[in-house]
Amino acid sequence: MPDLRLGRLPKVGVVRMTIILPEPLKEELDQYAAEHSRLYEPVDTAALIPHMLEVFVRSDRGWRSRKAKAGRARQRGASPATSTTRTGAEGDGSA
Repeated sequence: MPDLRLGRLPKVGVVRMTIILPEPLKEELDQYAAEHSRLYEPVDTAALIPHMLEVFVRSDRGWRSRKAKAGRARQRGASPATSTTRTGAEGDGSA
């Protein structure tokens, strides 16, 4: 039987967030956690969610592309979004 995509969980610092899930998704996450626990070590469903989100974000090609472009823009100077924000703040006298 193949391993799950998520693999073993690393030990990291945490920040608490509260999210609302549809019941069918919660049930599926519980099932995934049960299988993960069977393959590796006992784990609570809530402990899996941050790692699943991390895997999702890292595998999103569109996000990686935008993040790389933003990083290159910062290396060259201010990013276009920062320039727009600065101009808007200066223009309205709030900054």
